[in-house]
Amino acid sequence: MTARMHEELAQLLDQARLEAREIPPLTRQHTDLSLPDAYAIQAEGIRLRTSRGERVVGMKMGFTSEAKRRQMNLDSPVYGVLTDKMQVPSGGTFRLQGSIHPKIEPEIAFRTSRELRGRITREQALEACSSVFAAMEILDSRFVGFKYFSLPDVVADNSSSSHFVPGTTVRPSRELDLPRLQMVMEVNGQRVAEARSDAISGDPLLSVVQLCELLDQRGEALPAGSIVLSGAATAAHMLQPGDKVRLTVEGLGDVSVSVEP
Repeated sequence: MTARMHEELAQLLDQARLEAREIPPLTRQHTDLSLPDAYAIQAEGIRLRTSRGERVVGMKMGFTSEAKRRQMNLDSPVYGVLTDKMQVPSGGTFRLQGSIHPKIEPEIAFRTSRELRGRITREQALEACSSVFAAMEILDSRFVGFKYFSLPDVVADNSSSSHFVPGTTVRPSRELDLPRLQMVMEVNGQRVAEARSDAISGDPLLSVVQLCELLDQRGEALPAGSIVLSGAATAAHMLQPGDKVRLTVEGLGDVSVSVEP
């Protein structure tokens, strides 16, 4: 697939996102769409966004939990890019206007204190990810029905990213037993999801290791100061107007968001 085709498909996805409009999966017409093609389309989509003033602040991992892979019928972790415009403050409001079919999921997030490049060990990830906090990610695929698409489709669509809600309780990563944190997500006071943090890659820190490996395959690195969403601990929950969502993570307090039309 040519660079020009990457640009055209990125523009198609970008317009679908801006117009909150569903489109068919790219692989319906482009059966030869490969994973490298998809990451090139994703990168071009982020270039379009930064050209309009958005700033890259981090990365997200997707399909790091077995539950989420089963939900989407996919089998490999992927990454997407986070920008400053995607951030919703904890306790703030997420507006459904401009969304297609948004869902929310519970996560563990890290912030890097130095650049990570190449294939790294867990210890190197731990040393670089100096702080950890709870977070929720809001997903919103641009594809019809948010289902029945391939891994390249997902990646090209920035791994179904929409927004994220970072928690305000930040702890040094070494202070916590990262694979054994209890996580509970409630919607309107009702528990809708519960898991231990080892549902994320067996250890959420290993998502950072996987991310660096994926970036290395493209000759890229994870910059210092990056936020990293390690992936969902459970299947995602569909959002409705009036929802009040709260995630509580052992040792990391609460993070919440209200949903308005």
